[in-house]
Amino acid sequence: MFIGEFDLIARWFTRAPRDAARVPLAGGDDCALLAPTPGMQLAVSTDTMVEGRHFLATVPPERLGHKALAINLSDLAACGAAPLAFTLALTLPRIDEAWLDAFARGLWALADAHAIDLVGGDTTGGPLAICITVFGEVPPGQALLRSGAQAGDRLWVSHPEGSGIGDARLALEGFRGSVALDSGAFESLRQRMETPAPRNALGVALRGVATSAIDLSDGLIGDLGHVLARSRVGATVDADALPTGPLLAAQSLTLRRECTLAGGDDYELLFTAPASHDDAVRTAAAQGGVAVTCIGHIDAEPGLRIVDAAGTPLIGRWAGFDHFRE
Repeated sequence: MFIGEFDLIARWFTRAPRDAARVPLAGGDDCALLAPTPGMQLAVSTDTMVEGRHFLATVPPERLGHKALAINLSDLAACGAAPLAFTLALTLPRIDEAWLDAFARGLWALADAHAIDLVGGDTTGGPLAICITVFGEVPPGQALLRSGAQAGDRLWVSHPEGSGIGDARLALEGFRGSVALDSGAFESLRQRMETPAPRNALGVALRGVATSAIDLSDGLIGDLGHVLARSRVGATVDADALPTGPLLAAQSLTLRRECTLAGGDDYELLFTAPASHDDAVRTAAAQGGVAVTCIGHIDAEPGLRIVDAAGTPLIGRWAGFDHFRE
């Protein structure tokens, strides 16, 4: 049976909105209609994923559906915004029913976990690419921005309890064959890479606590650089304080540095807060169900300084991911 564009949308990506008061119209017209909570501001973000650039062809489609939405929810988390709805623009080389079943299953599972609706988008033929736009809401004046870091602030990073950052990059090295991993370890790391957990509860809990925030998508060095540039400050990072999981901790120091400082796809929150807010930061982390670690501080002097636990400067060529440099 022939499946056309509108059959595809109706079968895999159409559901009635869960709350008609918040989403009066979710699809079927030229625009969706959203009704944010009175007095709230809309937060909007878009991310595109292209096969071969952002993900490998071997990624199971259910995980791909999860990740496509997760990386956008992570942007809302970094802004302290509560998720409201999203749109999906999907470019497909062909209509593969089994692939679409699995992709939609992963997408809807995460959408349900965050109680948000798919309210429109587009489908077209071509090389596999996924573009999602998310909508969230945040009280006026409470959005977390990259521009609020101040000299003297502590620098924090979120991470799973008992683990850390850099696992996604270690998984990539496993795919590349540059590091030997047994099948169990590789699968564990691959799950961290392909099914990140957006930290939206933490982002909301950090309102009024954090002075700035960003999500870790392109590597700590690169993402921190955006905060420093927007805030017009500098920072000192203790490379030995960066949290790592047991699999990464077992690797060479050189690889650990590369994965934690320059590895991407963590989708944890990197944020700053005054030292006087340490208890509030830990309370926010508990509310968000994650761990947080202080990894340095913000300086008045511009530039980024990376040191070890003894305070000795480290020299390296670490850099975040850039689509037009890699």
